[in-house]
Amino acid sequence: MDQSGVLLWVKAEPFIVGTLQIPPPSKFSLHYLRKIATYVRTRATEGAYPRLCWSTWRHIACGKLQLAKDLAWLYFEVFDSLVVRTPEERLEWSEVISNCTSEDEVEKQRNQLSVDTLQFLLFLYIQQLNKVSLRTSLIGEEWPNPRNRSQSLDLTEKASGHNKNWNDYSHQAFVCDHLSDLLELLLEPEQLTASFHSTHTSLVSREAAVALSFLIEGTVSRARKIYPFHELALWQPLHAASGFSKISKTFSFYKLEAWLRASLTGNPFGTSACLKSGKKLAWAHPVEGTTKRAKIACNTHVAPRMHRMVVMSQVYKQTLAKSSDTLVGAHVKIHRCNESFIYLLSPLRSVTIEKCRNSTFVLGPVQTALHIHSCDNVKVIAVCHRLSISSTTSCVFHILTPTRPLILSGNQAITFAPFHTHYPMLEDHMARTGLATVPNYWNNPMIVCRENNHTSVFRFLPPCEFYVFIIPFEMEGDTTEIPGGLPSAYQKALGQREQKIHIWQKTVKEARLTKDQRKQFQILVENKFYEWLINTGHRQQLDSLVPPTAGSKQAAG
Repeated sequence: MDQSGVLLWVKAEPFIVGTLQIPPPSKFSLHYLRKIATYVRTRATEGAYPRLCWSTWRHIACGKLQLAKDLAWLYFEVFDSLVVRTPEERLEWSEVISNCTSEDEVEKQRNQLSVDTLQFLLFLYIQQLNKVSLRTSLIGEEWPNPRNRSQSLDLTEKASGHNKNWNDYSHQAFVCDHLSDLLELLLEPEQLTASFHSTHTSLVSREAAVALSFLIEGTVSRARKIYPFHELALWQPLHAASGFSKISKTFSFYKLEAWLRASLTGNPFGTSACLKSGKKLAWAHPVEGTTKRAKIACNTHVAPRMHRMVVMSQVYKQTLAKSSDTLVGAHVKIHRCNESFIYLLSPLRSVTIEKCRNSTFVLGPVQTALHIHSCDNVKVIAVCHRLSISSTTSCVFHILTPTRPLILSGNQAITFAPFHTHYPMLEDHMARTGLATVPNYWNNPMIVCRENNHTSVFRFLPPCEFYVFIIPFEMEGDTTEIPGGLPSAYQKALGQREQKIHIWQKTVKEARLTKDQRKQFQILVENKFYEWLINTGHRQQLDSLVPPTAGSKQAAG
């Protein structure tokens, strides 16, 4: 490593996936987190430090912070989903939970889980990203704008719709504005004053530097290799800058903070970099009679694994279908799409669908979070680790998920339904993302925001309205049926409908129509079917399956 030109940046994933898009509980304020930081260090023998057991966090969250147990588990589990684990480990956990026959058994299994204490404290603190600020609502954006307001910032703001979870300028500004607080949370109690503040002589442990790697990483002289923060901070040629002492095996708080502030720069793999200098993808074709142009950009040609991103905006009146290496393991943002059918049939890291209308989204397995925000009349079909929904109207979710769907604020007329489709590579993609068919909590949503604390905001699709969904593309693979099957009530409804079709066919056969009558009857049926296609809007869906330049194999491109 060349010592000159160390660049540090704030990682995107903890914010995209880790910060829930709701104001945090009031007890996640710095005042309480500082108390927790001191408390856990005094309970090291009771499963509180250096790893925090679920049972200890439950005691802190429910007993001291007055959180509901479901909410305490939600934050614990969201953090755990960010921890690097093999798909096999995730599948093993799903099997353990699906074999539990009571809530007590589930709790017993959860009691065996633990998370890194210091990183978890940082995770709780960054939930403040979506804190509602009175100052912001009165005078506008609370973070200082970067001095060089370039075109890329404007693009980012437009494409992120002020969604801080996807805005890397917000991530960087948040960490810079709260850097002293973040560092002080990681200090040992004896390094703090009585009012929980650092002094000029405060020392930061190696463990604290390792914890900061949850939020910060970097590189040297624009090398391709990315290093966790602590590896750079502990690198011998940087000791003078980072304030590390070989004798005490600690950092000077003052020097470490100054070095961080001097070295933090924009995330080269963030949304703004993706939009400004990412590869533009010609996945969507121009639509006659509209000035809207689809914009699709990715950074997968330069970004390492875990940093891949695809941003898709303004796809209008068309079918877009892809199963591509570009999508594998990527964070996907779909923004302002209208009257379209979008199929992304690859294993995905996370997906955010925002400000879309009158569209259908069929997704490959989503390894972490699928978030829908400010959408109107969209249908989402997916296997995902977690679904969260905010500010949506008249949306339908056909979901297979091992966690409870989260209903956040501002929703109306949500419909939940069982996952009802398959494509040839689906089970292979599920195995690669560590997603199993059980447990499946599609029909056990959790209302997180108090304003929605009544069940009328959602319903379950009545079986009589249920149909399976056919993905109309040719692909290689072994999956030939819906993973996990259908709930019995929905399977029964399908059976009854098939029986009606069988009776109808039998009736037509027994009518013994002449050749001319058959021809006339066929024309009548086709006309009625055509009429139905137009009235339901399905005509556009069928027409858009045949784009001007591609046939049914476009998914493989």
